[in-house]
Amino acid sequence: MPAVDKLLLEEALQDSPQTRSLLSVFEEDAGTLTDYTNQLLQAMQRVYGAQNEMCLATQQLSKQLLAYEKQNFALGKGDEEVISTLHYFSKVMDELNGLHTELAKQLADTMVLPVIQFREKDLTEVSTLRDLFGLASNEHDLSMAKYSRLPKKKENERVKTEVGKEVASARRKQHLSSLQYYCALNALQYRKRMAMMEPLIGFAHGQINFFKKGAEMFSKSMGGFLSSVTDMVQSIQVELEAEADKMRVSQQELLSVDESVYTPDIDVAAPQINRNLIQKAGYLNLRNKTGLVTTTWERLYFFTQGGNLMCQPRGAVAGGLIQDLDNCSVMAVDCEDRRYCFQISTPSGKPGIILQAESRKEYEEWICAINNISRQIYLTDNPEAVAIKLNQTALQAVTPITSFGKKQESSCFSQNMKTSDTENDKTVPKAVGSIPETEELIAPGTPIQFDIVLPATEFLDQNRGSRRTNPFGEMEDESFPEAEDSLLQQMFIVRFLGSMAVKTDHTTEVIYEAMRQVLAARAIHNIFRTTESHLMVTSQTLRLIDPQTQVSRACFELTSVTQFAAHQENKRLVGFVIRVPESTGEESLSTYIFESNSEGEKICYAINLGKEIIEVQKDPEALAQLMLSVPLTNDGKYVLLNDQPDDTGGSPSDSRGAESEA
Repeated sequence: MPAVDKLLLEEALQDSPQTRSLLSVFEEDAGTLTDYTNQLLQAMQRVYGAQNEMCLATQQLSKQLLAYEKQNFALGKGDEEVISTLHYFSKVMDELNGLHTELAKQLADTMVLPVIQFREKDLTEVSTLRDLFGLASNEHDLSMAKYSRLPKKKENERVKTEVGKEVASARRKQHLSSLQYYCALNALQYRKRMAMMEPLIGFAHGQINFFKKGAEMFSKSMGGFLSSVTDMVQSIQVELEAEADKMRVSQQELLSVDESVYTPDIDVAAPQINRNLIQKAGYLNLRNKTGLVTTTWERLYFFTQGGNLMCQPRGAVAGGLIQDLDNCSVMAVDCEDRRYCFQISTPSGKPGIILQAESRKEYEEWICAINNISRQIYLTDNPEAVAIKLNQTALQAVTPITSFGKKQESSCFSQNMKTSDTENDKTVPKAVGSIPETEELIAPGTPIQFDIVLPATEFLDQNRGSRRTNPFGEMEDESFPEAEDSLLQQMFIVRFLGSMAVKTDHTTEVIYEAMRQVLAARAIHNIFRTTESHLMVTSQTLRLIDPQTQVSRACFELTSVTQFAAHQENKRLVGFVIRVPESTGEESLSTYIFESNSEGEKICYAINLGKEIIEVQKDPEALAQLMLSVPLTNDGKYVLLNDQPDDTGGSPSDSRGAESEA
């Protein structure tokens, strides 16, 4: 051990400047040691604090490992091995926490405490002795100054003796304080070396003890466990790398597609459209009204589920019902100068939501899918095959006609049927024993017309200024003489769907086949607009009336109606076959298909009753017996139908239901 510098105690009484100079060196060394000791203590307290934090951290980590099982992960399948492994590691963490707690206690006792004691005892003692030495030196200087001022000429022995005693006492006190101060400074040179070594020895012993116990704890039980966990992690890593390679290849394949995949409307002229869809999903813009004249468009994800249209906002867990598509209608609309807009209406005809597709392909596929769903194809055993067959048949057999004036051009496709007078006057449709083939009912390639009449607005534009001569048989007179004389008068709200020539009127199957082809043609050719009319059934005629102008749009003699029927599943669909004489002397058969706001059976019942009235009008007694068989209401009117009156609105006759005046 090297020699230590010392202050000579023999020179304390003399208190020479050389001794004072050497003392200042020792005092400077003590001040530097004090500053360093404070910094060292802060560092060691930080180590102790970190160790305490390690205890708390391992305790929290153990609890968090156990909490993994309680997280209820949505994709937690196959986590049993992970849970068991984490439980084992939680026990290890608890044991490790005990070791960390013991180490923290050792550090506090053997590392931090010695430094604190050295600072509070030794360094504080040196500082106190320095202050006492300074006071004693000042007192000695004052006494010596007083002694030096004693007079020479007038000496006073008593005063001289007192001052001498005072100087001796001050010098003795200074000598004593200086000796104690010098001894403390000399001892500090040894104590500072001990104070630096003892904490580090305690820290080293604590760490060695910690690692020794840890090694003993983990080497006995964790060797095999860690190897199995390592193997499991490596196998997962191998699976991850294999999956990453697959995803990388898939990503390259998906990114190598044509640019048309990203362009919403790349093939506007002739997009590849699937018209056989019975379900559809994708993003559409939904129109929302925010005020009287203001609207907003929101991009949402729509999908069909059975007969329902669902909507699922981005981020939502599940979708919600937007509209029931069974027996609904869909049509293209012009809305706010936007492309590819269409509207879905309720079965009662009330306008519903307006949607916008992002491309022509999506636009037409959505319309076709909704039309297929509205016909409840999804309820059949093989809906895909039914939709394909329906659309293939319509594509082969349908060429749409959008003008009633072109009807005469298509008459060559109709098959003229000669029947007797009894067939013209038959009142009740007859069912055949077997269902004939489609070619026996309707000739392949038969055109379909979709607008039996002009819209009301077009009629008003053409009728301004002078009396209009209507080439289609429409009448501007709002009164119908046959209605006043008729025993039957019933009004129904209908929408004309289409008409086409047929080959026979011997069975109602011809009406069902015409319904199928008309609806398929509308879906294929995107013809979704319909004109609403009032169908008046009297004992003489079937008359279509414009609800706005009350002008007769078309009129059919009831005797020319040879067949009529309502759809077996969609009760709102109704049709009838008309036998019309041609200029060549032959007769043609045409089927007219309508969609009613009420049940089609009501219209069929009214037509059947009208034809019965025509038959019994030849015999007054039979007529009276027929009218007596019809029940009367309280106001003396005849009830024609057993069902409730039509409540869908319309003309005043609608509110009377199926009543008539005799």
